[in-house]
Amino acid sequence: MDLEIWQDSIEVAGKLFDLADRLEAKRLYRFAEQLRGSGLSMSNNIVLVLEGRGLAEEGEVTNVLERLDHSSRKITNFQRTLRA
Repeated sequence: MDLEIWQDSIEVAGKLFDLADRLEAKRLYRFAEQLRGSGLSMSNNIVLVLEGRGLAEEGEVTNVLERLDHSSRKITNFQRTLRA
């Protein structure tokens, strides 16, 4: 994705994950969980964050993104039929 704001959100999510890792080392699990959740919701692209952190393979990410795109199109079409 080329949007600078989106790229920034992915970068911030990575930093929040790093901080969460340090918090978990101190057994502050709830704070770590909340940081990760906020980082993921910022970018709204969980699979890309996982790929960037080496937790998911590129092929997996591509497959998931294609399925999400397909589902998104179906949802959009369904919304249009509801408005008609």
